[in-house]
Amino acid sequence: MSRQARPQAGGNGAGQNFNSTLSIVVAVVAVLVGFFILRDINSDSSSSSSPSDDTSVDVGTTVPGAAVTTLPAATNTTGFKVLVANGSGVPGSAGDVSVALQGLGFIVQPPLNKSDATPKQTLTMVYYIAGQEANAANVAAALGGVATAPMPDPVPTETGNMGEASVLVLLATDLAGKPIAGAPAAQTTTTVAG
Repeated sequence: MSRQARPQAGGNGAGQNFNSTLSIVVAVVAVLVGFFILRDINSDSSSSSSPSDDTSVDVGTTVPGAAVTTLPAATNTTGFKVLVANGSGVPGSAGDVSVALQGLGFIVQPPLNKSDATPKQTLTMVYYIAGQEANAANVAAALGGVATAPMPDPVPTETGNMGEASVLVLLATDLAGKPIAGAPAAQTTTTVAG
């Protein structure tokens, strides 16, 4: 006689259903908590941007009879990494530009030199990997509006690669040893001269 196994009532099937339901409930609660946290963060940042004195006002505010200077809007400086390679031959200049870009809020990899096959550069160039055109434009603007282009092959660094960076500044003699033109990447404000 052959015996057939019968499913047991209330066995693993019920436990699995409970665990699945519990997992879904936990996920929904986590999403809701995250939503409320982000909402509070956004409301805190918008309420803290109001001026505290007469010398700073929100963008769009008109002060009759006052001379105003508008600082550049904040650019995207995060979410990607920048590498500066010294193509100028000026020792330490890639490090100086790296520090300056960090001061503007960019995430910068340790600087490198150009590859031996790359000639000494006279015009600074910002190269980017596919999909990073806007980020490269932000870096180029911070450097005073230098040109951008897709990444050449091979990559013109001494290592032949960019590590985790997606934007490469090939520093040339035009910017080596000079302060960069970019304004600090901060909240846009209008300063009233009085």
